[in-house]
Amino acid sequence: MVNKEWAKVKPPLSAPVLTSIDKQKYQFMTPIQAAVIPLILSCKDVVAEAVTGSGKTLAFVVPMLEMLLKKHKDSPLRKDFVYAVIISPTRELATQITKVIQEFLEEPELSHITLALIVGGRAVDKDVETLQKGAHIVVCTPGRFEDLLAERKQLNLAGRVRELEFLVLDEADRLLDLGFTATLTTILQYLPRQRRTGLFSATQTKELQDLVRAGLRNPVVVSVKEKSTISTPLLLENYYIIVEPQDKFLFLLNFIRNRKMVKGLFFLPTCACVDYWADVLPVFLPGIKVFAIHGKMKLKRSKILEKFREAENTILLCTDLMARGLDIPEVEWVIQWEPPTHPAALVHRAGRAARGGAAGCSLLPLLPTEDTYVPFIKTNQLVELKDWRESSDEIKVTEKLRDKVLKILHDQQLKDRTILDKGQRAFVSHMRAYSKHECNLLLQFKELPLGHIATSYGLLKLPLMPEVKPEHKLQFQGPKEEIDFNSIPYRDKQKEESRLKKLEEYKKTGVWPSKKKKKKQAQSESWEQAKQSKEERKQKKRKRKETKQNTEVKKGKKRRAVTQAEIDELAADVALIKKLKNRKISKEQFDQAFDG
Repeated sequence: MVNKEWAKVKPPLSAPVLTSIDKQKYQFMTPIQAAVIPLILSCKDVVAEAVTGSGKTLAFVVPMLEMLLKKHKDSPLRKDFVYAVIISPTRELATQITKVIQEFLEEPELSHITLALIVGGRAVDKDVETLQKGAHIVVCTPGRFEDLLAERKQLNLAGRVRELEFLVLDEADRLLDLGFTATLTTILQYLPRQRRTGLFSATQTKELQDLVRAGLRNPVVVSVKEKSTISTPLLLENYYIIVEPQDKFLFLLNFIRNRKMVKGLFFLPTCACVDYWADVLPVFLPGIKVFAIHGKMKLKRSKILEKFREAENTILLCTDLMARGLDIPEVEWVIQWEPPTHPAALVHRAGRAARGGAAGCSLLPLLPTEDTYVPFIKTNQLVELKDWRESSDEIKVTEKLRDKVLKILHDQQLKDRTILDKGQRAFVSHMRAYSKHECNLLLQFKELPLGHIATSYGLLKLPLMPEVKPEHKLQFQGPKEEIDFNSIPYRDKQKEESRLKKLEEYKKTGVWPSKKKKKKQAQSESWEQAKQSKEERKQKKRKRKETKQNTEVKKGKKRRAVTQAEIDELAADVALIKKLKNRKISKEQFDQAFDG
């Protein structure tokens, strides 16, 4: 177990000699690199745990390239073989790792090594074609790699990995959180056992320990921590602020306006929340570029992330998709709408700032009913949250400001029904996510003032939810004037034309037209009809069960009726048939014996 303060240290003298390329590019190594690189190069399996932003990527990239260089000197690397596989939980992280490796491969000594990025979101045929051209190193996501291992007709990837030297599971705990346990088990079955394996993560879990036992042989566990009292980088300052639910957006808006940040990350609870605030927030932040990214953006994500990296004075609205592994050094502030569903995610979210020894800050607004989260997270995750109210920067929220902001939010929805729909979906998805919170003993859904929260969203009306009580309706602050919701148009002309046709039909029939007509018809059945149909289904099921049981009983009786005498008689008949076949008896003798 290795425990060191955060500081850049020279490689230990006992470590295997690194290439001149590595010495030129990296004269110093971080503690995790100094601990892990010698172990991997001495043919050890490694389970590495270190705080986010501590340099885990280079801790496996450098020894991987060193191993391939050594193997190439012994015998040239074959074009059709894969010698190293790096499995990452997301496409974004896989792309980032690929770029790091590409920088090394630009050196003449490493130019013979080929690299392939294999992720979902594109045609499998393209990945097959890429691997057919040759890839000594494959950086991939687990689902796509499993698909390619099962594909035998064109590629036979299972045959190409039989000389595999090194397997890396990056952010291994996140791989398991996303439900890739079965996929990883399948992948491990295809890979040779005589290989080096590295598991890298910021946290250790029971599931991860199970995977270690299944996939590693006598691994060395390395845990590099900066202090025994915290689990985030030393130069990261973590703050919290208690705000009233109806003022949360106002506070965060003013907070962002008052910061002259180069880059900031704003974590929201769900994909629907990201979509809604991405539409309405730019109006309030004219001097700041607002980007949005979440897991349902299959093809756009890479382009959006690249634009965010290149921009300045910008903020990225995102879900926990961006909480793990991604390295954007300029991020100064991490802002969160509320505590993440899993406590460990708070460490990963905050760790997007203060990377590589730089300074950074994070802010978590909490409702008055959520104040117990502060001591909980200190005990559970070793994260100490400082009270922002004790700082010199005071963020004021006035009644006048609230009315002004709400007016702008309402106007945006009145001009475009799409924003109205997105706001409703965002609020509902947020409440559902909150109700499934892992810390539901501290963050209780029943204590939420839903009306005040809907006010903070700037909604025109409260969504139709069974959880919305009369007291919530009294809390809600909607538009002051009466609104005819049927008159709110879509800005998209095609959608608006479709909506008007449906509205016309609704006025005639009293039923809103939908593709799910069959379902509606079933729902409109009378109670008596529904009861009768249910009884008929029960009777049919009962008859099938009885028929099956009777058949099994008959078969059972038939089997029990076979006696030893019948078996002996059958054996005698078989013996007669064999004698006839071998011409030991004539046909007449056979007939006489068989009939007798």
